[in-house]
Amino acid sequence: MIGFQTFLLGLMITSTLTGLVTEAVKKIMVEHKKTYYANTLAGVASLFVSGGISVGYILINEIGFTTQTIIYCIALLFMSWLCAMVGYDKVIQAISQFKTTREE
Repeated sequence: MIGFQTFLLGLMITSTLTGLVTEAVKKIMVEHKKTYYANTLAGVASLFVSGGISVGYILINEIGFTTQTIIYCIALLFMSWLCAMVGYDKVIQAISQFKTTREE
């Protein structure tokens, strides 16, 4: 079973790797004199990275594809894309505000 802390750790890892992958692809695009849209590139990179991280984590830990696991994967894809678009710090701030409001 995947917990909330594991989800946030996965989000941090995917956000970091997305930035690295995006920068690497940008350098390749510049070398080949290709034009690109930075936000689109970051969004697509985040989807590939978070999808790979999700599937890899599930397979390595031998977790079954339950409804909860699939929801966590979809949430990670969406949140990773959101982090790529607006930044990790803003997303974590919004999650903590939502969590605080929910607990009250």
